[in-house]
Amino acid sequence: MSRSLSPRPTAPAPADAVTGVQRRTLAVVATSTLVVLAAFVTPLATAVSTARELGTGPGGQAWLLSAMSVGLAAALLVTGAVADDLGRRRVFTAGLVLLAAGAALTAAAGSTGVFVAGRLVEGAGGAAVLACSLGLLAQVFPLGPLRARAAAVWGASLGAGTGVGGVAAVVLDGNTGWRATHAATAVLTAALAVAARLLLPETPRGRRPRVDVLGPLLLVAAVCCLLVGLLAPRSGAGTGAAVALLGAGAVLAAAFVLAEARVPAPMVDLALFRVRGFVAANVGALVTGAATVGLMSYLATVLQRALGESLLATTVPVVVWSAVATATSWGLRWVPRLDGRVLLAGGLAVSAAGLAGLAVLDVGDRSTAVLPALVVLGVGYGAANAALGREAVAHVPVERAAMGSGANNTARYLGGAVGVTLVVLLVTAGPASGGAAALVEGWDAAALAGAALSVVGALAVLALRPVRR
Repeated sequence: MSRSLSPRPTAPAPADAVTGVQRRTLAVVATSTLVVLAAFVTPLATAVSTARELGTGPGGQAWLLSAMSVGLAAALLVTGAVADDLGRRRVFTAGLVLLAAGAALTAAAGSTGVFVAGRLVEGAGGAAVLACSLGLLAQVFPLGPLRARAAAVWGASLGAGTGVGGVAAVVLDGNTGWRATHAATAVLTAALAVAARLLLPETPRGRRPRVDVLGPLLLVAAVCCLLVGLLAPRSGAGTGAAVALLGAGAVLAAAFVLAEARVPAPMVDLALFRVRGFVAANVGALVTGAATVGLMSYLATVLQRALGESLLATTVPVVVWSAVATATSWGLRWVPRLDGRVLLAGGLAVSAAGLAGLAVLDVGDRSTAVLPALVVLGVGYGAANAALGREAVAHVPVERAAMGSGANNTARYLGGAVGVTLVVLLVTAGPASGGAAALVEGWDAAALAGAALSVVGALAVLALRPVRR
């Protein structure tokens, strides 16, 4: 009897096996996210030299640091909503192209206004990348351990981007000046746009999107009024102008909520805010941005101005923080079943301890004085990033994943824009004659305020326990 020549049945792939499409998607998404964060931190390390060359005053320096955050917060929701309908690959790729254009404009800037405009464009492009990133991962990774591990890798790319941006700023600024870092970002991002177009899977096109135009305009106007109002006293404007701007910001924010409740295709479905898990994720993102991102955005400036440290000496602590955060997020991919809400609250609590530890600076210290606190802060920030990458899309329908990701990242960078502005105000609140001592005293106060905010955020996340049905 002859043997059958039919092939033997192959064993089914393990449930946790990663496919080629998943690998390519994760690689492009994580690398692009890393580049967005590297672009975000570039002027944080070189703010002193940039402000000196452009002749930027105190109020303008806050805009140098927060302009990209404003662009991110303004565009994240609308790009997330449009991506769910037009296709995430299309919007993701377009965002990379826009980021490259903004970086090129910033590199060529001859004034503070042009620099800020370039950073706003970079923010809009980065918003499209971040809004689509978790949606693309949710598209190819099913809910469960595989998606949790992918989200942890994405969270690690957030921390790694901070360190890579800082190192690039040191290497390029020390040789060719601060413009070279922005130019390198433009070239690298353009190459990533080509890779995204060729390698990422596309989502089926849905209905023709009804783009919400009024919502983004109201959100941008509200954020700008708030930031300008906060900076008004430092810019020479009177108290009346500051109060009027802050009041206008509050009115515009209320108008934004009302507009989103009435338009047929809002940037974010307000019904999602009835879901406690969704609210907890956004509270965690807002606090992370305001406390950790806000403080770390101004750390290099304080170390250079108050302690007289070099660019290299001020970048090393930031790189250490970034490396610890990256390692923490990366390591957490091996514990995907850990409750995301508990992980987020724990990350905020550990971050609070690290932020409190930053309130140790004194005149005459070296930048190494903040290293122990930054290690603790790195653990907390890395855990929070891993949890946010998981929770941002865990409480929304799969077809609205980009909207969930956009809302979460909007909260993070809205918090970052407000946070860095408040940090600048606290650090520079003392008399100019106080010199380095006044800056150090203001920094310590800002660090303790950030720690208190993180504690409140951790308690709020724990209190928002999902309702069992």
